[in-house]
Amino acid sequence: MKKIKVSPSVPNKLEVENVKENHMRLHIYPFESGYGISIAHPLRRLLLSSTAGYAPVGIKIEGVKHEFDSVRGMLEDVAEFIINLKTIRFKLVDDKESATLTYSFKGPKELYGKDFENEQVEVVTPNNFLATLNEDATLNLTILIKKGIGYVPSEEIREELPEGFIPLDAFFTPVKKAVYEIENMLVEDNPHYEKVVFDIQTDGQVEPTQALQTALEVMKNQMAIFYEVLDEESSSGNGKGESELEKVFFEKIDSLGLSARSYNSLERAGIEYVGELLLKDKNELKSIKNLGKKSLDEIEEKLSELPINPNDLTPQIKEEILKKIETLKG
Repeated sequence: MKKIKVSPSVPNKLEVENVKENHMRLHIYPFESGYGISIAHPLRRLLLSSTAGYAPVGIKIEGVKHEFDSVRGMLEDVAEFIINLKTIRFKLVDDKESATLTYSFKGPKELYGKDFENEQVEVVTPNNFLATLNEDATLNLTILIKKGIGYVPSEEIREELPEGFIPLDAFFTPVKKAVYEIENMLVEDNPHYEKVVFDIQTDGQVEPTQALQTALEVMKNQMAIFYEVLDEESSSGNGKGESELEKVFFEKIDSLGLSARSYNSLERAGIEYVGELLLKDKNELKSIKNLGKKSLDEIEEKLSELPINPNDLTPQIKEEILKKIETLKG
């Protein structure tokens, strides 16, 4: 006889298998019947579509006017060179969002991904082949690399490029593989529970755990709008549109109890409300003029004590909070 429940069971077992570098397998169980695919399928979609990576979006080669041209002394024509370039996976240092990289090569030489490494970029596919230059060849080129998600065709990139650049189809996704299997398993006397086996492999731009974390954060942010509806419903009785926690954003910074030195630095920077601090990342806080390390540490400690995490808010809610603060500041 099937037991009567008032809520579904929650999986409580997780096994992580490191298959090889940049490749891991997760075993999560036990799920109620049908719950495995409900969780695994959208997570797979988000892993493939929402994990940011780097890709070349434009290239400029000295003496070349279009992708069907050729370079004197290079065995491959430009079209083949571009195809090979798309297999090179770049990773910008300091997590920068874009970089313009200029190179000059002389033959005789075989070009590989490792030849494109410098202080601005790491190449995670160093052994991928690009071109063969003979002794008469000189190859001068500039590559524009950007950070993004998913796939963007060259037609949509063309207008954003500087003059003389050939647009490239941009394959940003660093996740090479995201597949899952649903296995039946026995829990007590019930054979209809499920185990999800998730296989995640990346190209090295990000680690599988980082890709998984990003996908989970995206899923959480996409669902957050429903919580906003519930918050509005729960607060409709007193006629106020924000939750008690969100009111923290609209309190004056003197409510934090900062030292005079820290308070004065913020005041000179035109920061009046707690929300202005909460919605800044660490680098933005560091850039505040005359704010020393001691004051920065004090501010971060005070913000960590607040009963709200700005990372739980959607970009839309953050934008609305900043607009309201601007209104309050007049």
